[in-house]
Amino acid sequence: MSKRTRPRAGLTTLAALTALTTAACTTTHEPNDAPPAPRARPTTSHHPAPEPPRPSAEDGTDISACTDADCEITVTEPVTIHFPGPGGSSRATLSVTEVGPNKIEYEVKSGNNSSKGGATGPGQGCLTYLREHGSGNSCGTLDATRPSPQPDAVVIQATTSTDGTALLHIVSP
Repeated sequence: MSKRTRPRAGLTTLAALTALTTAACTTTHEPNDAPPAPRARPTTSHHPAPEPPRPSAEDGTDISACTDADCEITVTEPVTIHFPGPGGSSRATLSVTEVGPNKIEYEVKSGNNSSKGGATGPGQGCLTYLREHGSGNSCGTLDATRPSPQPDAVVIQATTSTDGTALLHIVSP
């Protein structure tokens, strides 16, 4: 073998290897080829937690049931309710200013007294004690049971709900 044939044989071998490498790395799709199927991830079944039942109110949504300062209603939007104040000497006004999922805000006025309450979160609410010479609020986690009447006071309880309703109780002695 001459010296000239060896380099040619080497070149021929190199060309053949290059062609094989290029062919191995090239992908061709014919127009009728289906696209590759995506990998499916294992699925897990997530069932949402059951929605707590909507608070049912003895007086439904009828705000006129509160005109005697003794009612249990649900509200879904801002409302204004007028009722007798403590001792019956003055009129009181409860203005619900905001209602939403797990949220309520309101203001109570009676004579020269006023009080604001608001709660945010599941099962949260406020109790307002309206008296002839003042008022007070207590907000936090509440259950939706009717508050007890208090001597010489009108008690207002507002409790949030996840569905955007609020349960209102107005209780007088």
